[in-house]
Amino acid sequence: MRNILVFAMVVLFGTTVFAQWNYPTTKKIKVSDTYFGVTYNDNYRWLEDMKNPEVASWFKQQADLTDATMNTISGRDELIAEWRKLDKLQPASYGNMTKEGGRIFFQKRMPGEKVSKVYYRENMDSPEILLFDPLTFIDGKTLSVGDAIPSYDGKKLIISYSENGAEVSTIQVMDVDTKKFLPDLIPATAGAMGWTFDNSAFMYMWIKSADNNDPEGRLNPKTKLHTLGTDSDTDSDFFSNETYPNLNIESKSYPYVYLSKHAKDYVFAGEGTVQNEMTLFYAPISQFDSGEIAWKTLSKTTDKLVGGLDVFDDKIYAITYKDADNYKLVSTDLKNPNWDNATVVVPEKTMILKSSIRCKDYFLLRYSDGINSHLYKYNPKNNTTSKVELPFIGTVYFRSLDSKSNEYLVGVTSWNKPFTEFLFNAETEKFKASPFNKPSVYPAEYNDLVVEEVEVKGHDGVMIPLSIIYKKGTKKEGSNVCFMDSYGAYGYSMTPYFSDRYASLAVKNVVIAVPHVRGGSEKGEAWYKAGFKTTKPNTWKDFISCAEYLIDQGFTQSSKLSGMGTSAGGILISRAITERPDLFAAAICNVGCANAMRLEFSSNGPVNIPEFGTVNDNIESKALYEMDGMQHVKEGVEYPAVICIAGWTDPRVAAWQPGKFAAAVQNASASDKPVLMKVNYDNGHFTEDREVTWANFADQLAFAMWQSGHPDFQPKG
Repeated sequence: MRNILVFAMVVLFGTTVFAQWNYPTTKKIKVSDTYFGVTYNDNYRWLEDMKNPEVASWFKQQADLTDATMNTISGRDELIAEWRKLDKLQPASYGNMTKEGGRIFFQKRMPGEKVSKVYYRENMDSPEILLFDPLTFIDGKTLSVGDAIPSYDGKKLIISYSENGAEVSTIQVMDVDTKKFLPDLIPATAGAMGWTFDNSAFMYMWIKSADNNDPEGRLNPKTKLHTLGTDSDTDSDFFSNETYPNLNIESKSYPYVYLSKHAKDYVFAGEGTVQNEMTLFYAPISQFDSGEIAWKTLSKTTDKLVGGLDVFDDKIYAITYKDADNYKLVSTDLKNPNWDNATVVVPEKTMILKSSIRCKDYFLLRYSDGINSHLYKYNPKNNTTSKVELPFIGTVYFRSLDSKSNEYLVGVTSWNKPFTEFLFNAETEKFKASPFNKPSVYPAEYNDLVVEEVEVKGHDGVMIPLSIIYKKGTKKEGSNVCFMDSYGAYGYSMTPYFSDRYASLAVKNVVIAVPHVRGGSEKGEAWYKAGFKTTKPNTWKDFISCAEYLIDQGFTQSSKLSGMGTSAGGILISRAITERPDLFAAAICNVGCANAMRLEFSSNGPVNIPEFGTVNDNIESKALYEMDGMQHVKEGVEYPAVICIAGWTDPRVAAWQPGKFAAAVQNASASDKPVLMKVNYDNGHFTEDREVTWANFADQLAFAMWQSGHPDFQPKG
């Protein structure tokens, strides 16, 4: 099925088309793959060998060129200064609030701090006590907290931490009363999961290798069980394909285990991939210590359960799209689940059901009208649903603080309204000020942002939602710099939120545009599947249609228009500019998947096969070719300016994915526009470190503004 031919063809680059851009020499070594009778050429396969000194040198030279170039552009440092100023104006930022044993645990970052620290309170009104500071824990290292999971009695705390955004965690356990770490230390994990009910042990995700460039490093992971006070080398393989081969857990899946305080008689397990449809198992908790558990199937992918899983009394609830493209909430008997005959407890609405979270007596349901959120309360005791009136319209985030309480933390934000958090009582339906995140503070000019929500006719006549944010008084005469950003994968919607990065450009008279392309789920399951595998071209074609609309309506012109795609959004942006290079002045491929045909051969690639497909399938291999930006780069085309970004420790998108795309465009473009490859050696897919994040995005946005002709972002002098 697959034949490989390799021959060397070395091309020296940097002295012809781009006389003014002295790029590092990039050779071509042609590799040919044949899938189902079709041959695909790849001149940059050699860049995938990240351990090769020549490859490391190539990335370093590209990074040095990018840094040297961006150091000459005005406006970049001013952006960083603006974000620092905005950050210092804000109150403390709280996250991951959890209540166990009467104590409330959380992470908090003060204005000006790079990362958050771990604290707790004895109760809601008591003083905060610092437990863990990742900046001082190891001299000379900036760590970030991945997990902070308290035991059920609130006396112990799992803390996992990582460095440089690598998402490979070291796990330690703290005694909360003494604030001292126990001897237990587990290095190089994919994170902690949770405690056993007796607080004597916890589960975590074991991976074969901490090397994010090892293509087999994350195959066949395992849930391991660690008992406090024992050597982690003896931890038992609690749940994996190796221990339960009869379950046929695929090598690419992450087999996970969890316990629920709402169903203490059971232990639950599942297969984790990017696939939304859940594969779940369960067993009596009495078998937990038996050494071998008789797992029963709780749900299959054909049941089409996609979230909201929780237990109330003896029923298990879930969100499904079976016979409901907009999703509905259903329930079945936990002891004998039958999803084919599940009871519909909250029927499908015209709005999209996005999530469901249970408190003591109720469920809160979050819906979307395609852009903004709406909140409903479901009472399982009398099977009634009622609408909750929100303080203002926008995107809603909520979490239940305590399974024994009816209180939720509810946050609301929108494109032009900063995040505001409330404490919401589901029984009384009353909102009051949050005891954690206080209202944000912004300069007066940030209050003058206007939002337009429109729909744009796509290439096939389908109407595409488009959010447009701009400064009050902006004229539609085609003279504005415009910045577009979208994603379009995994059913992830571009929900409105107040972004310092967006807003700081908007107050500089930049029009911000967010297309809600297919591949997200703004319009339900059908919208997601309309930008999925063989239908993936709709994702970038919708982006293109929105770009054309912005030009037609006088918001901008092609010479002032830039676009951005991050992670899976790398497919969107790399294909948008290879299909319509004339439409954009600049493009940002941020830690982007720009070489889709090779994605499954990276460390994190196999787990993404359910979303994008595999070259080992006749139809999907052709679909992957259509998604592949690098494969569509053509010699002699005048491409827009491009900046690609890679995180050196990125466990999700290998640095060579955007690297190969940058190499291809540098070698092929006939325009005089720069093509840069930025490498963040202190970053992975992302990082909590604010200073690193600001420096990263300032380069990206300054590049786009420079190439779009914004007067504040031009070469110095």
